[in-house]
Amino acid sequence: MRDRTAARVGGALAVTALMVLTTLTGCSSEHERAPAGKEPASARPSSARWQPEPGTDWQWQLSGKLDTSVDAPVYDIDGFDRTAAQVAELHREGRKVICYLSTGAWEDFRPDAARFPTAVLGKGNGWKGERWLDIRRTEVLEPLMETRIAMCAKKGFDAVEPDNMDGYRNRSGFPLTAADQLRYNRLIARMVHRHGMAVGLKNDLAQIPELVGDFDFAVNEQCAQYEECEELTPFVKAGKAVFHAEYELPAAKFCAQSRKLRLSSLRKEYELDPWRETCAGA
Repeated sequence: MRDRTAARVGGALAVTALMVLTTLTGCSSEHERAPAGKEPASARPSSARWQPEPGTDWQWQLSGKLDTSVDAPVYDIDGFDRTAAQVAELHREGRKVICYLSTGAWEDFRPDAARFPTAVLGKGNGWKGERWLDIRRTEVLEPLMETRIAMCAKKGFDAVEPDNMDGYRNRSGFPLTAADQLRYNRLIARMVHRHGMAVGLKNDLAQIPELVGDFDFAVNEQCAQYEECEELTPFVKAGKAVFHAEYELPAAKFCAQSRKLRLSSLRKEYELDPWRETCAGA
């Protein structure tokens, strides 16, 4: 998600969102890394990976009881909270399913939180219980993220949405550079691809020209509110979907531009519960 300060999110709404999220987290089994030099068993050739096209409709739900009745071909749901059975149910209904993970920030409510050494935990990112990670420390973070990504693959997800991928633009507590972020984001993309899944670039608009070739789609928050949506056109020109959400603007304020730019746009509440407003009638 956007840094709360950068996004100018209302404090009460942001805290409510995290209270919902923190009460809903569940446990999941952990999986060992593949031996060095070997591909994980779930790996598929790049030609077999899912490639969402521009304009593909989607549903984004990270809190509340999973509502599988929403008429959307793509669901983006929490990787820890949701089960393999729920992913399989969505697949039976013809949906593709994206696994939400935080790869750039630590969350104290996750079942693997204790595995992160304090040395890699930076300042809070504006959300209760979350702190930026020192993404330079890949010798620490890579095995931790490998376990998380393997969890998504084992549950049968088609893709991963790695969140908090722009720490270098925020007050992280570490002297992160643009080069640090590029290296880390590409590392995450390679890891997801090794498991045969597609991967989305979350926000990080400034690095889209460098990263569009490494990622299979984009996920963006509030580009219309901050007049940034045209920066996402490299993904659309490459035939890759841009899954876009606004929180504060009514659909009538952004849907015309979204249709012009071929973005997959929704209006959501900050809680990211089942409710959504699409551009179909706007």
